[in-house]
This record gives sequence, structure tokens and C-alpha cells, in this order.
Amino acid sequence: MIHPIMDRNRKWMPGFGAVLLILLSHKTSALEVPLDLPQPPTITLQSPKDYIFDPRENIVIHCEAKGKPHPSFSWTRNGTHFDVEKDSKVLVKPGSGTLVIDISGEKAEAYEGTYQCTAHNEHGTAVSNNIVIRQSRSPLWSKERNEPIVVQMGVSLVLQCRPPAGLPPPVIFWMDNNFQRLPLDKRVSQALNGDLYFSNVLPEDSRPDYICYARFPHTQTIQQKQPISVTVLNKSPMGERRPGFMTPLGITSTQMVLRGETLELECIADGLPTPEMSWQKDGGELPSSRMSFHNFKKTLKISDVSEADAGDYRCTATNSLGTAHHIIKVTVKAAPFWVSAPRNLILAPNETGILTCRVSGEPKPKISWFVNGIPLENAPVDHSRKVDGDTVILSNVQSGSSAVYQCNASNEFGYLMANAFVNVLAEAPRVLTPPNRVYQVITNNPALLHCASFGSPIPTITWFKDSQTSIKNGDPFVIHENGTLEIHVAQPLNSGKYTCIATNNLGIKENHVYLEVKEPTRILKQPEYKVVQKGMSAVFECKVKHDPSLVPTMTWLKDDGELPDDERFDVDTDSLTIKDVTDGDEGTYTCIMNTTLDQDSASAMLTVVEKPDPPTDLELTDQTERSVQLTWIPGDEHNSPTQKFLIQYEDLLHQPGVWINLTEVAGTSTTAQLNLSPHVYYSFRVLAVNHVGYSQPSQPSSQYRTNPAAPDENPSDVQGVGAEPGNLVISWTPLTGFQSNGPNLEYKVQWRQKDVDNEWSSETVANVSQFVVSGTPTYVPYEIKVQAVNYYGSGPEPEVVIGYSGEDLPLSAPESVQVMVHNSTLAEVHWEPVSFPSVRGKLQGYKVYYHRERGLHETEGETEQQEQVLTFSGNRSEGRLPGLQPYSLYNLSIRVLNSKGEGPPSPSKTFETPEGVPGPPSFLNVINPSLDSLTLEWGPPMNNNGRLAGYTLKYQPVNNTNELGPVKVMTFLANETTTTLGNLNSSMLYKFYLSAKTIKGSGPIITEEALTVMDTAVPSRQVDIATQGWFIGLMCAIALLILVLLIVCFIKRNKGGKYPVKEKEDAHQDPEIQPMKEDDGTFGEYSDTEDHKPLKGSRTPSNGTVRRDESDDSLVDYGEGGDGQFNEDGSFIGQYSGKKEKDTHEGNESSEAPSPVNAMNSFV
Repeated sequence: MIHPIMDRNRKWMPGFGAVLLILLSHKTSALEVPLDLPQPPTITLQSPKDYIFDPRENIVIHCEAKGKPHPSFSWTRNGTHFDVEKDSKVLVKPGSGTLVIDISGEKAEAYEGTYQCTAHNEHGTAVSNNIVIRQSRSPLWSKERNEPIVVQMGVSLVLQCRPPAGLPPPVIFWMDNNFQRLPLDKRVSQALNGDLYFSNVLPEDSRPDYICYARFPHTQTIQQKQPISVTVLNKSPMGERRPGFMTPLGITSTQMVLRGETLELECIADGLPTPEMSWQKDGGELPSSRMSFHNFKKTLKISDVSEADAGDYRCTATNSLGTAHHIIKVTVKAAPFWVSAPRNLILAPNETGILTCRVSGEPKPKISWFVNGIPLENAPVDHSRKVDGDTVILSNVQSGSSAVYQCNASNEFGYLMANAFVNVLAEAPRVLTPPNRVYQVITNNPALLHCASFGSPIPTITWFKDSQTSIKNGDPFVIHENGTLEIHVAQPLNSGKYTCIATNNLGIKENHVYLEVKEPTRILKQPEYKVVQKGMSAVFECKVKHDPSLVPTMTWLKDDGELPDDERFDVDTDSLTIKDVTDGDEGTYTCIMNTTLDQDSASAMLTVVEKPDPPTDLELTDQTERSVQLTWIPGDEHNSPTQKFLIQYEDLLHQPGVWINLTEVAGTSTTAQLNLSPHVYYSFRVLAVNHVGYSQPSQPSSQYRTNPAAPDENPSDVQGVGAEPGNLVISWTPLTGFQSNGPNLEYKVQWRQKDVDNEWSSETVANVSQFVVSGTPTYVPYEIKVQAVNYYGSGPEPEVVIGYSGEDLPLSAPESVQVMVHNSTLAEVHWEPVSFPSVRGKLQGYKVYYHRERGLHETEGETEQQEQVLTFSGNRSEGRLPGLQPYSLYNLSIRVLNSKGEGPPSPSKTFETPEGVPGPPSFLNVINPSLDSLTLEWGPPMNNNGRLAGYTLKYQPVNNTNELGPVKVMTFLANETTTTLGNLNSSMLYKFYLSAKTIKGSGPIITEEALTVMDTAVPSRQVDIATQGWFIGLMCAIALLILVLLIVCFIKRNKGGKYPVKEKEDAHQDPEIQPMKEDDGTFGEYSDTEDHKPLKGSRTPSNGTVRRDESDDSLVDYGEGGDGQFNEDGSFIGQYSGKKEKDTHEGNESSEAPSPVNAMNSFV
């Protein structure tokens, strides 16, 4: 909807000369008067000034207008009245002035001419432009005879077209008899006038059917010129020459163009070789944004020409022999064009207004004013009207003086004509914007709240927010002249109800609109670039935040188009999943979140990768005996660059069907120099490797056979080891068939005793892996060599390897065995090593065999332990024996060890270990506990480790906070194993520590704990006084006393009386006295100084302190389990205790006696 905009500068004010320029320079839009109000006619639709019609169709001349009352229409043709009612071929559309002329069966030329439409009502007359009606024409070519053209090769040539003048001008093109367009290039080109230019002719230009065609757009007819025959002779061709211009001729030319049209400059040159064309503007630059080159740069076009485009344009033709220049002087003229067209005026009686008609052109246009279609000089005199050139001033207008003014501006290149009405009205304000319109904008965007209004005089617009706050013109608000309220940067706080009020001297009108500022739509998690292997799935996430009141729509695009119609594409709320990805799925994927107000989008690319295709076209070049060059063509990398190429070979002679890795080259290489071995039937293949994996192997190369040769290497891992005394087994790893380099592979085995001046013994054996030499001395070193030999020679000189003949058991035992005892558990043994010849093999070390015969306090043969063995590697002469048992007799012997086994033992050697500390007593028991005594009994240690000297007993009391009391120590003789301790505290836990001792000291301790009270339960750190008779009697008495007090209180309360204690509590709100809990009926904690005194019969720690949990009224600490309940009347004790928790049995059935307190509370 077009909102009316009032021209607020229409009023005439004193001092007109001073403010006229301001009024004229202010731009406003055309006024719209509601159609229910009186108004002069306004032309709304008319045909173009130049109307070329097709004689096969009806002529339709448009003329539509609005006004109140609806206008009537009339026409003139060629300046005189055209009576449409008298012509049966002319039909006027109802409600308009549009003419429909049926020219079928008539001569269309009869209706050619200049037409003008007039729209009239009681308030004025509007007129249309002069509409020139012409019939389109497509005349035939005049008959002519074209003489054949014969030219020498290399000369220039022009074939003229000269089409008939049509209306509009025809489109020209050249074809042959087969209706095939002639090819054009920089040598052969078509000029703007349709002529065909040859910069130089060639023999292939010879043809008999150069035909010029003219296509006429309106009639869609094509006319044909007679064919032109061209023959190019090659007898005496013209030589090369400098460029020269075929068109335009001369050094300079001129061209005029109208402002706003397209300038077309053309230069066509001849020359041999064919010249190249270039353009420049002298003293300026070509307008790059509006210019273009055509016809192989022979035509320069500049669109939307302005005065700045006038000047000298230089075209330059260049070939290898020189250059030629031509200057086109361009002048720019202008048909009239609007600077400021007159606008409709709506004036209230006695107001003043102006009409301006500002135009420009070259030459300067002449301005003429009309009123209701009549020149002002011929119109009735109106003293309120004054004409000042391009301005009409209307002063103190009166009702009934409405009219339509026309401004006509013309020069030799055209004219402009505009209607502008002056409507004199007295009208109260009305708001044209629909009421209660809701405007929705996104946060931080501008908001435009419209208040289109109409009234005469023009209403004043004011705005209010929420019907209270007056809005002033200023940041952040702007009130435009048309009444629109603009908020530059809308924020949520700007949401609400807005009221605009239109006011003039005839009334007031208000309108309400609403603004809702919404949250922007934002993509929180954008889709990310994906590299996916073919056949896998790709998932693009697109998580969005939007205003909850807006309905979002998610759309996915692929390469800015719709997603393929494929079930593999799964669109979810915030993701796109592409299953079983293919190569065709590559591209850019965009998620677009749209709402009714805004959108956000994000894109990501999908790259599909795959294992590379196998290389192809394997070729072997540079072939020699020991090398060959392999080349190949890489396959498709599938978006994952090739990292390397793996080259494999198959040995068809020795291992057919087995492919072996030969070498690798970089992924950028396509060749590899391969080192080869003799006597191999090679076939090669190549595999490409990228990030995804290995390609399939390429097709195998052609077979390449190398000639046999002597071995290049000898067998590896040569060893000489005797399997038994008197032999030497020489072994090696044989060469493979690939390594043999030729047929008849054998091995030459050589050996001789080391450090003995003997000749090499030699034996040639077949392709085996070992050879046995017999009759060798026991364990002597040999020098060994093994050399590969085939039909074509021997391998390189082999390296000498040292081996040893077979070993035998050692002959002698170690001598001079001595034992040094360091302490009760460690001894050190020494011996004299045997001689190396007696070892008869490789010395592995010495074995020490030892065992404990008996303890020194035991009789002989009483005990004997298992023999122990320690091995000392290498050529040793001493070793340590740890972990011995104190006060014991040991026996040991030593044997020498080689790879074959052990030699004879040395003579036995005995030694004794000294006494040590004993082990712990075997047990410690507490028996016969009483209130003040305990009896202890214990057993001797399992291992005395010497002569037992006695026992040490330590003990100390432990209170119920795990604090230890003073330690008492007692000693006993070795034959004492029991004792009774007296004068102990009753109900006290004691801890005992017992250890045995020898002359070396005390051994490990054994501990035990016991109470001085007889108890069948497991000893506990707490003293269970709840089972004491005196304590049970005391508790029963207290319970009975409390029950009596509660019954008395209950009786007094039922009588309605207020007992004194209650009155005292009400009067003195003692913060230390807590009332009874309402939720579970239990008593709260009651604090009193007496509460902190120990109960009678309670226990106080030896340090004199009283623990908090012992001194409160709670009796928990005297119980066995610490839960505040006695074994006999637990419910009562639980209620009496100071615990804050509810009874754990509350709400459940219980077999225990009910609490008296709960019983009383149930009656309250």
C-alpha cells in the first residue's frame, strides 16, 4: 500500500523571495487524495510517446485516469477532435479512455497519426502525452543484380548489405544457402550498418553464396538479399602492409549521442597481418563499469551516457608493420529531463502554494504552462496566480478554484509533459494506516511505525508510547515528514503500544499500532567441513536459537539448490545426515533457518574421499643387467592426496604367485629406479597409498628377466657349536632362490683349529644348512668360513667366524673351601677356582649346595631341612649365603658348571650360625577375668634362635576414647608361661604386649586386649552398663516419677486451669527452655548446670576431663550399641535421651512397650 505523504512546504509565507529556493529544493513525493474526496483527474496509465503497431493486431492506445467524480475522456488526432463514437472500428473501454481500434480488413495507415487523451471532471482537466502511432513496416529488398567479385589474396574487401528501411530497423546477419551463419573473427567482421568487412582475404573466403538477411522484429519476417559471389585469386597475392582504416574514413570523425542512451563507436581496419584493435579516451579514462567491447574489440559501447562522456576517443590498429589511429569526436546532447517535476498540491482555503517545473537539457528546454489543457496566456485571468518562469505561485486560494496544471518542456530532441493538480479542500484529519496494526521487527534492526494521514490543512502528527509517554524527535526516535515513526535500533524495551494523533484546525484523529521486538534467529552450532570416506555417513549439525513466538523453518541446500530427492538424505530438527556417501554428494551444504522476520544461514563443504584408483600404464625403460626404470600414470586420488607409491615384484622363477615389497617412492613421483638381482623373472606392480588406505594393485608390468651371475652374498648366521664331545656342527641360513643369482647353488665349508698352525680343511656341500666335523678335541676354538657357489662362480670372500667343538662334563671340583659367618643369618663362602682345561667347556659358574642339619640346642638327627642351591655365574671364587637360621649347624659343597652339566662336588664343609633374637611367643591368652584381676598364659616361641633367657610383659589401660594409660613392665623366666595380674580397675580395657628374649635381645611382640568384666560378647571399647542391676533400678525409678508428673499435668490441663509453671514460662521466655516438639511429641534438649555433672556411677577419664557426650542427659554412652535404647525398656530411654532424631520405629509397628510420653501426647 502506498502511504500518502503530505507536502509540508506548500504554504506561501511572507518573504517568498528569501525562502523560495529552500521550498523548491525540498524533495517530496506525489500526493495521494483518498478517492472518496473531491479531486481533479490524474492520469494513471498512458501509452508510450512512440507507438509502433503490428498491422496484424488491434491498435490499443491506453488512457486511464482517476478522480472524484470519475473523469470523462475525449481524444484528439493530429490536433483536432477525434469523434470515437462515429467510427465503428473504434471501441472505448468502459470506465476509461483506452481506445481499441480494429484494423482487420482496413488500411492500417488510416489510423496513423498523433493522438492525445483528455480526462475531465468538474474540478479540472488532465491531458496525456502526444502519442505518435505508426505502423511497423518490413519492405522487400529492391531488385538488384550483384556482379561476381574477383580479388587477389591479401587485399581488403567490403560486401555491402544496404537493407531496406524498416520500422523499426531490422536486425542484420549473414548466412549461406544452407542457412548456416558465416563465421566471424577479427579478420572477418560485420559492421553496425550490416556490411561485411574483410581486413584481408584468403583463398578459403571464396564462395558463391554470401547472403545478407534482414529480420524485422514486429512482423517477425526475414528478407533476403541476392547472393554475392566472391573468388579469391592466389596468382599474385598482395604482400604484408601496415594497418589502414576502412571505416570511419579519414583521420577524424564526429558523432553525437543523447544523454542516457548508449554510445556505439566503431573502427574497422585492414592490413596484413590482421591488425589488433585498442581504444582510449584522450585526456580521460574509459568508464569501466559502463563500457564493453564487441565485434573483436572493433566496437566500443558505453551505456547510460552522461555529459562527462563527451570528448575524443582514439581507436588504434596495430600489426607487426606499424599502427594507425583514428579519433572520433563525441558530443553529448540531451532531450529534456526532469530535475524536479511539478507535484500535486492540496490546499485549504486561504492557503498559498507553489508549483515548480524544473528541467534540464541540451539545448536548454523551453517551458510552457497550461491549466486544464489551455495555455495560461489563453486561460481566464486569475489574480491569485502568478507565473515566474518554471514556477507558478498560487496565493490565498478559494474553494472552487481547483484545477489541473500542465508543464511542457521541449527542445529539438524531445519534450516532457507533466500534470499536477491543485485541489482546494477543507477536510478534518483521517489516519489511513489500518488501526491496531502489529509491527514485528528483530532486535537491533530499524522499526518503522506508519501513520499515513490525510487532511486539509495538513495534519500535525504526534506520537505516544503506551498512551502516556510523548515521543520527541530525537535519538533513538525519528518522526518523518509523512508521520512515520522510526526507531533506528529497536530493542525489546521498545515493544508496546504506540498511538499517533493527527491534528489540524478542523479536528483530531488517533490510531493505535503495536510493536513487537523479537529475538534474532542465530545459528549457535554451524555445520563443519567434513571429509568423509565413500560409503560412510556424513552428519552436518545446525543448531539454532530463535524467538519462541516465531515459527522457524529449516531448509537445507546443496550448492545453492535443493537437496537431491534421495532417501539417503535425512533431514532432522537440527541436522542433516547423508548416508552411504557417494562422489556426487560432494559440494557445499547450507542450512537456512527462516522465520517470518529474519533468517540466518551457514555453510560447510563435504569432501568425499576414497582409496586412490590403481596406477595404470606401467612401462619399463632404461633396462640394464641390475636396474630398470619403472614409470606409471597415477589414478584418481579421490580428494585425498597420494602419500606414497608401493612397488612390489613377483619372482616367477622362484616364487610364482607371491608379491614382495620392493621399494616405496613419494606420492608426487611417477617413476622409480629399481635395483634388480640376477637370475630373476621379474613382474612389477604399483599400489597408491593415501590417507584412506591402499589402492588396488595395478595391472602387472611386462616380464623382465635378468641374466644369471655369481652370488652377491654368502649365507648368514654362520655358527660352529659342538653337539657332543668330539664333533663340531657348522650351521648357516641358506640363501633364497632369489639370492642364489643362478643355478646349482652350493656351499664351500672351511674350518681349522684356532691358534694352531694348520691348513684349512674344506668341503663343498649341496644346498643344505649345516655340516658336521667329527673327531675334534673337546671344546677347542675353530675358525670357520662358509662361501656360496653357483654355476657362474663364487660369492665374495666370507668372514671368519669362531666356533667351539663339543663340551664334556668338568673333571675336577673346587678346592680350599672356607666359610666365614658374618652374623646369625648370613655367611660367606670362598673357594679356589678350577683350572680352565678341567672345565672341558664354557664355564657357566659355580653351584653351592647347602642345608641345615639341626639346631645347636637339638640332638643330632632330630631335624634335617631340604637342601638349598645357589648358583654364582662366571669365574667366581666367593659368594654369600643369606637367610640362614640362627643357632644352627649347616653343611655345604660346591660344584663347577659348564654347558654340558656339573662337575664332581667339593669335600663337604660344616659351619655353625650364632644365636639371634627369638621369634614371637606362640600364643597369648587371657583367662579368668574378674572385676579387678586377669590371668595370662602363653607359649614359647616356635624358633628360639638360641638359648631362651625369659619373657617381657608390658600392659596399659585404654579408656573409651582410645587414650592409652601408663605402661607397666614385668619380666619372667624362660620356664614361666602364666601369671595373674591383680589390683586392676573394674570395667577397664587393658592392652598386653609380650615378647621372648635371648642373650641377643628381645624378639617380636605378640599383643592381646581384655576387659576386667566377664562378657560373652566380643570385647568392645565401650563399657555396657545397661546390664548392671543398680543402673536398671535407677532408670525404672526415674521413669515412674516422670509418668506420675505427666499424669498430674494432664489432669490439670483438662480442668482448663493454667498451672504456675506455664504462667512463668509465658512471662519469662527463657531461651534455654525449649518447648516440647510438636512433630514427634518428644522433649527438646533442656540445658541446666546440673546437666554437665557426671552421673552417679559414671566413669571419668584419668586426665580429669568430662566428655560432652558423657555429661548430657542422654544415656546413650552406657548402652551397648550407642542408639539410646535399653534392652528392657528401650522406648522410654529413647524418648528420654537428648537425641534430636525421631525414633527410628516411628510410624511402624513395634513389639516394644509404648513410650509414656507418646501415650500422653496422644490424649492432648
